[in-house]
Amino acid sequence: MNNENTCVLELSGVTKTYKQGKQTLEVLNGVDLKVQPREITALVGQSGAGKSTLLQIAGLLDRPTAGRIFINGENIGKASDDLRTHLRRDYIGFVYQYHNLLGDFSAMENVMIPMLIAGKSKSEAQDRAVMLLEKLHLSHRLKHRPAELSGGEQQRVAIARALANAPKLLLADEPTGNLDPNTAEDVFAALLHIIKETGLAALIATHNMELATRMNRQLRLKDGMLEDINEPLFAKVRKNFY
Repeated sequence: MNNENTCVLELSGVTKTYKQGKQTLEVLNGVDLKVQPREITALVGQSGAGKSTLLQIAGLLDRPTAGRIFINGENIGKASDDLRTHLRRDYIGFVYQYHNLLGDFSAMENVMIPMLIAGKSKSEAQDRAVMLLEKLHLSHRLKHRPAELSGGEQQRVAIARALANAPKLLLADEPTGNLDPNTAEDVFAALLHIIKETGLAALIATHNMELATRMNRQLRLKDGMLEDINEPLFAKVRKNFY
């Protein structure tokens, strides 16, 4: 792979369209995006703007209609399904609005599973799972199943799971959107702390502009295109964004 100054993620001219009967729905319209190492980027925009679609494409879960995708400087737009699966497993971590934990497994086991799938030994996976959960202040909940955890605790387990295989890129889709304000603040603070500590690049979709302004950069998705709302034109109206 390339040196540490290479963009962790780059999208160039990415479009995404869907057919609805005889009509064509254009969700993304020539999106250009670069996410650098150790950079936390907020992705904001109204519901239906295409934030989830953009994250699905960035995370190699969907293919764009047109445009190029670079992961650590390498063009993977035409990569095979096997390579895309490998990159998703080892290079990209995902956090969703709903934690999607496996109910029959403990917090520790939920975090261990991605590592076991990747071929790590049980002891190695357990040691890393415990370490991540301790960093997220869940050392007292290691053996609890999801139903025994609060919503905020479940989401912290989901964050630990996303970091299990030490990814270079973290993608988060409304990671606090299903939580009450106080819990959302606690979870978001924990998420930012562990991202900064591990040196990840992160792209985080959120409706919460207060949270977005605490990231390094804020991008708005509107009419299928990205706008940098740090630029002077948008800085004046940031507080009235929604």
